[in-house]
Amino acid sequence: MQGGGLTGDVIDVSRGQIHYELFVRQKPSSGWTLGMATEDRAAALAAANGLIAEGKVVGVRVTKETLDPETREFASVDILKLGQTEPIKAKKVRENNEPLCVTPQDLYSVHARERIARLLDQWLDRNKATPFELLHRPDLVEKLDAAGNDLQHAIQKVAIPEAQARGLTVHELIRTFQSLVERTIDRILKDARKGNLPDLASEGFAKAAIRISHEPDRAYLLGAGVAGAIAPAKTWSDKISRILDLADSAPETGPPRGLALQTLEQPLAEILGSRAGLDDFLGADLDLGARLAAMTRLAASGPVEALIAAEPSVARIMPCLPRTAERLASWLVTEDFSSVRAAIGKRIVRELNGPRRLCPTDPLAEIASLRGLAMALTAASGSLMPLEDVQEAFTNRSRMLVTTDFVESYLADKQTARDEAESLVWLIENVIGAANKRQASRYLASAVNSLRFETEMQHGFESPTIRLQALANLQKTLARAGLAPEDISPIQTRIGAIGGLVEADAKLIATLARQAQVPALQRLMLILRLAVGDSGPTGPVADRARMEALKMMRMDEVRAELGRSPERMAAVSQMIQQLGKLAA
Repeated sequence: MQGGGLTGDVIDVSRGQIHYELFVRQKPSSGWTLGMATEDRAAALAAANGLIAEGKVVGVRVTKETLDPETREFASVDILKLGQTEPIKAKKVRENNEPLCVTPQDLYSVHARERIARLLDQWLDRNKATPFELLHRPDLVEKLDAAGNDLQHAIQKVAIPEAQARGLTVHELIRTFQSLVERTIDRILKDARKGNLPDLASEGFAKAAIRISHEPDRAYLLGAGVAGAIAPAKTWSDKISRILDLADSAPETGPPRGLALQTLEQPLAEILGSRAGLDDFLGADLDLGARLAAMTRLAASGPVEALIAAEPSVARIMPCLPRTAERLASWLVTEDFSSVRAAIGKRIVRELNGPRRLCPTDPLAEIASLRGLAMALTAASGSLMPLEDVQEAFTNRSRMLVTTDFVESYLADKQTARDEAESLVWLIENVIGAANKRQASRYLASAVNSLRFETEMQHGFESPTIRLQALANLQKTLARAGLAPEDISPIQTRIGAIGGLVEADAKLIATLARQAQVPALQRLMLILRLAVGDSGPTGPVADRARMEALKMMRMDEVRAELGRSPERMAAVSQMIQQLGKLAA
C-alpha cells in the first residue's frame, strides 16, 4: 500500500515533496489499511493518537513519505507506532486423525447435515427433500441406497479431502464411511419395520412429543414423525406450510414444547437455506435485491415493518410476502425459531458478500436496493445478525459499485455533464467504506474538472441564477456524502470556481445591487442568500456577494427599511450570523 501507486491518487505531489500516511489495524489478526494521507505531520499524529484513545482500532502506524525527484517513487520511514503493530498469528490446531463421524447419531448434527446437503445437493433437489428428511425417512433412505452411484460418489468426495487432512488412506476412510452409512440405513429401516417411528397423522404432534420427550432417542424419533408428516408435500412452500401447521399444534409448555419446536427448526432452516427452497417459497421471479429484501422482511418483520411505514425508499424496494411467508414471519419474531432466523441472516450476508448483482440490468435500481437494504438490515441488526457483519457486508458490496464497468453503465443514459455530476454525488452518498467513497470521489473529481462540465455550466441554456443554484445544491449534497476533507475540498473548490465564472459572465451581483425598481431590502436579501451559499456556491460568488452585502448594509435606505420591518431584521441578522460562521 506504500509507494507511488495509492499515494499518488490521494496527494498532489506537485504541491510538496513530503507527506504523511496513517495506517490502521482494525482487528488483531488483520493487516494494515490506509486511513489518511496528508501533508500536515501534526494532523496525522493527532489522528493516530485519537483513534487509539477512542479504541476504534487496535493499532496505528504513521509513516513519512519522501519523494525521490529522479525515480518519482516514495521512500517510507515510520515515525509513530501505537497499539498492536504486529498481527496475531492463529494458533496451530493439533491434528486429529479420527473421522468426523463415527456413529450414526453423528450424522444428525448440524455440521454433518450441512455437509450432506453439499454432497447430495442434486439428488436432494430432484427428490424435493432436505438432509433432515433423508436421515429420518425410510423411503428416502431406500431410494438413495438403490441409486448406488449418487451415494458412492458422495462418500468418495468426502473421503478424499478427509484422508489428505488426517494422514489416512482414501480406501481406509471409504470403508469407514460406508460402514457408517450402512449402520445408519439399517437403524432407520429396522425402526420402521418394528413400528418405532411415530405416525403424527394418527397420534397427533402434541401427544407424540409428550410421549417421546422421555426417550433417549427423542430427537431422532420425533424427527422421523415430522419427516413423515411433511413427506406428501409437492412443493417447498407446501412443506413449510405443513411445518407451521405442526408448530401451531405443538405442546403449549414444558420440555415437550421445546423438543417439538427444536425438531421443526431443522427442516425449516434447511429449506430456507437452499436456493431452490427459497425461490419456491418467496417467488422465483425476484432478482437478488428483491429476494434479499423479502428475506429481511421475513426474518425481521417487526423493525422492517416500522421502517417501511416511516421511510418511503425502504417501502419501494420491499416486495410483498406470500401468505405462507407472512405466517412464518409471525413465528420468527419470537425466540421459538431463532436458529431459522439466524440461518436466514447468514444467507443474506453470504449473498451480499457474493459477486452477483442485486439488479443486473438497472444500475440506478441497484443503488436504491442497496440503500434500502442497508437501512433495513441496520434496523434489524442485533436480532438478525451483528451490526459489524452488516457493515462489513455492505462495504464489500459497495466495492462493486465503484468499479469502472458499473460506473460507466450507471452514467450511460445521463444526457448532460451536470446529470453525471449529480448522479456521482448520489453514488458517493450510498457507498459505504472510506476506500469506496474515495474511489467514487475520483470519478466525480474527473467529471467536475472536465471541460464539458465547465462549458455546460458557464454557457448553458438555463438562466445564470438556475445554474448557480444547481452548483450550490451540488456542493450541499456533496458536503453530506461523508467524504474525507482531503477528498472533498478540491471538488468543492472547483465547483465554486465554476460558479465564479458563471456570475462574472452574467454580472449577477452587480445587477442585483443596482436594480432601482426592486426595494433595497429585497436586493440585500437576494445578495445575502448568495453570500451564505444558499442560492450560489461558496467560493468567488459568495465572496463577492459578501462584500456587496456589507456595502449595502451601510446604505441609509437599507437601514431605514430594516427599521420599518422587524421580521426582515431578524432574517438579515440570522444570515449575518451564518456569514460569520462561514468566515470562521
